[in-house]
Amino acid sequence: MQQSMRQILQDESRAIANIPVSDAYDRAVELIVEHVHKRKGKLVTSGMGKAGQIAMNIATTFSSTGTPAVNLHPSEAQHGDLGVIQPDDVMLLISNSGKTREIIDLVHLAHNLYADIPLIVITGNPDSELARIANVTLSTGGAPEVCPLGLTPTTSTTMMTVIGDVLVVNVMKLCGFTREQYALRHHGGYLGSKSRGQE
Repeated sequence: MQQSMRQILQDESRAIANIPVSDAYDRAVELIVEHVHKRKGKLVTSGMGKAGQIAMNIATTFSSTGTPAVNLHPSEAQHGDLGVIQPDDVMLLISNSGKTREIIDLVHLAHNLYADIPLIVITGNPDSELARIANVTLSTGGAPEVCPLGLTPTTSTTMMTVIGDVLVVNVMKLCGFTREQYALRHHGGYLGSKSRGQE
């Protein structure tokens, strides 16, 4: 068991280290800052299944660090929740395959509502349909899953989470988000106390 653990840690660490670094991250951060902080829109994240859970986590992390964000379930979007999207928003869509039908459908619905809404895509398949229609594509590098079946989202969701962290941290830096601003958004719990120097 310990040997298996070491191997999993090595494989996932290697996958993180091999995430492609490119100027696509600069463009993604600039899109978020332009639409959310300058135009006063918001970030709308979405994904299906495990990717959807990562999308929700990214949205809550952005919101807690001064960048208003919501998570939109792609299926619920077809039943009225699409109305949360506004013209100055920017979308962050996550699909490891880049072929997730619900996400492709969401793109068409969103563009039918607001043709110019920009799309940032996190995917393990930069040659996919979703990547082709994105304004910015952030590739996970497509490392194989550590799941012994090669199927369960494991390594891929780790990569998605890390890429989300990269975006959050760089938006915070570009906007000059402060400890005091953090404290205003965290009134309870350990982080709230720590941000106000009360730990």
